[in-house]
Amino acid sequence: MDGDAFFVACEVAKNPKLKGLPVVTGEERGIVSALSYEAKALGITRGMPIFTIWKKFPQVLILPGDYLSYAKYSRKMFDIVRRYADEVEEYSIDECFAELTGLDRPLYMTYLEIAERIKKEVNEELGLSVSIGLGPSKVLAKVASKWQKPNGLTEILKNTALEFLRKTPIEKIWGIGPRTSEFLQRRGISTAGDFAKKNQEWIKINLPKPYEVIWLELNCISVMKIDSKPKTDYSSIQKTKTFHPPTNDEVFLLSQLSKHIEDACRKARHYGLTSKKVFFFLKTQGFKYCGCEIKLLTPSDAPEVLISLVDEHFKKIHTKGILYRSAGVVLQELKPESVLQADLFGEGNKTKRFEKIHKQIDSLEKKFGKRLVYLGVTHKALKGKVSSTDTDDLDRDLLFL
Repeated sequence: MDGDAFFVACEVAKNPKLKGLPVVTGEERGIVSALSYEAKALGITRGMPIFTIWKKFPQVLILPGDYLSYAKYSRKMFDIVRRYADEVEEYSIDECFAELTGLDRPLYMTYLEIAERIKKEVNEELGLSVSIGLGPSKVLAKVASKWQKPNGLTEILKNTALEFLRKTPIEKIWGIGPRTSEFLQRRGISTAGDFAKKNQEWIKINLPKPYEVIWLELNCISVMKIDSKPKTDYSSIQKTKTFHPPTNDEVFLLSQLSKHIEDACRKARHYGLTSKKVFFFLKTQGFKYCGCEIKLLTPSDAPEVLISLVDEHFKKIHTKGILYRSAGVVLQELKPESVLQADLFGEGNKTKRFEKIHKQIDSLEKKFGKRLVYLGVTHKALKGKVSSTDTDDLDRDLLFL
């Protein structure tokens, strides 16, 4: 099951007046992160700069991403699938696999009828549209889910699989990237059907093991099993806060960013993750976003490392005389701690020293409460109470993209 234009669909579900309009999200990042089908029809694509949208498509509504609400819709959507299937794999925030094999008898429904019920309930209860693919393997189900979008329902059977695969370009198959596609196309394999018809021995000789798994799955042999364990990792972690009154105070704004970095790093450490890229932003009183993306030499979950980089680049996004109403941080390109490697300039060693300190602090905070110890630069953000929307204490198991 795959959500249709999921982030924008969540915005429409929250505000039905947006239905049928060209809408994009990603204002806070400065690039389009999601778009409605109406926006797509205008020629807008993911990753397009927001300033280009303002200039070329003034009729398009541009929204900041509301990732907490997307995660809540995601959870509700998957809960509906779990009414019918015990084994559900949350593949991403808007996509899941479910094992329906053998459930037709106890549910007194065909597999198509089960899928139709799921679609209907997601639409009626959440106001979201999804496309569902049914197939004898995960790869074939994935092909089927992309066959009709939006609001599609496609079933691939063993005796119809080749017919679908003949019409599917090889580069559209899940797990086959651009380089492998080029390699296969040079050898006369342009469709998934060409690939599926190849001799298994040829696959073994010419390609690594994962591609043999894809070949088996395309030939209706289920090899990739459903992983129904709850997800405990993140593709990105975002922390943001809107405050009142708006301000231009650099010390206060840096303090807010420091607080968000500390909280985001705490969450990353909880899941054993480090970040290779940090994005931070300020939002003006006029709801305009100014942001900066920083690549790290070495992945880190130590706030000292990240706040020093933010401090260094802060002047790039801060303008004197402009009032700002919110600040935020996004940790991106998250990697397991185990991949942390030594680097030429010793940044890895510095990061490891900080991480050892923070593991001790995390252990103390589990016993005695949050923010037992924090960076000095964070103090101003914590001093006194301001009218705000703060997401720090919400469920830490939210999954973001």
